[in-house]
Amino acid sequence: MKFVDEFRNNEYTKILVEKLNNISSEKMNIMEVCGSHTMAIFRYGIRDVLPSNINLISGPGCPVCVTPQSYIDTALTLSEKGNVIIATFGDMMKVPGKKGSLTKKKAEGADVRIVYSPMDCLLMANQNPSKKIVFLSVGFETTAPMAAVTVMEAKKNNISNLFFLTAHKIVPPVMEALVKEKDLIIDGFLLPGHVCAIIGSKPFEFLSRDYHIPGVVTGFEPIDMLQGLNTLVSSVSKKNNRIENDYKRIVKTEGNPSALEYLKKAFNRVDSSWRGLGRIPNSGLEFKGEYEDFDALKHFKIDYEEYDGSPGCKCGEILKGKIKPPDCPLFKKICNPENPVGSCMVSSEGTCAAYYRYHKDTK
Repeated sequence: MKFVDEFRNNEYTKILVEKLNNISSEKMNIMEVCGSHTMAIFRYGIRDVLPSNINLISGPGCPVCVTPQSYIDTALTLSEKGNVIIATFGDMMKVPGKKGSLTKKKAEGADVRIVYSPMDCLLMANQNPSKKIVFLSVGFETTAPMAAVTVMEAKKNNISNLFFLTAHKIVPPVMEALVKEKDLIIDGFLLPGHVCAIIGSKPFEFLSRDYHIPGVVTGFEPIDMLQGLNTLVSSVSKKNNRIENDYKRIVKTEGNPSALEYLKKAFNRVDSSWRGLGRIPNSGLEFKGEYEDFDALKHFKIDYEEYDGSPGCKCGEILKGKIKPPDCPLFKKICNPENPVGSCMVSSEGTCAAYYRYHKDTK
């Protein structure tokens, strides 16, 4: 398979591992921002072949993980309305709020349906004219363009029973918040390939310019990540604080112009709350005025009060990279994929879920 097999070549993998072990003996903290990177690093055993001086830290790169508890509870409240259908991606089903989860609401009789794209909601709205469809519109820059396309299509076709409960996040601002954390030392970033495919590598240049921290955009196959780590470790050791792109087959410096245009037309940048991280300036998206009729909060006149946190859960510190999941007192004891206490254990890209599935307790 082109662009897959060649990035899983065992012989070249060994060369990259050997090279990585010979670059530098300097201690350094490398953060992978993307949840898909976190899972791939575990799946392919990347941690097991790294030299001991390189410490990989998992960052807040899972959109489900950073969705506030108050958002989940608002979705649960809407699901209790008799004329409402909740449409959601599957990984939102088990995310716990104070009032339970969508899985539990569905078991109690609420009409909660899994969709694979927000565009599925257009057909659902047409097929259920007496119902109000509420799409749980979450995700980073990767999924937001499709939400923008969907709301534009809904407006164009005069669909009046489709609404969006939005919680879209923008990645660069949260990374700036992380580098400002006084007790968190990050020497370099593996930048998120999926996000960069939309917005490009340019929005991350502030890391180099303002904070003298290098970053490398990389993909998700073993050779992608090992090559990215080689580039990044070399940059850190040489104090070459540039933003590099090792994922050129997918990512362009300026991003995807069509996707960016849709985002520009549909959304305004706003301050946004991240689960466990607090409110971060200019890190979220909300519909522009011409699309506000599709905003679920406005339509249902919900007085949205933000709150967050589960007793004993250390999800916030894990998302910041300050501790690792085994350091949380709930990990594998009370909190597990079947009974998640925090959102980091829910999503397949969550750091706790990755550690639960792959982490070797003896290592």
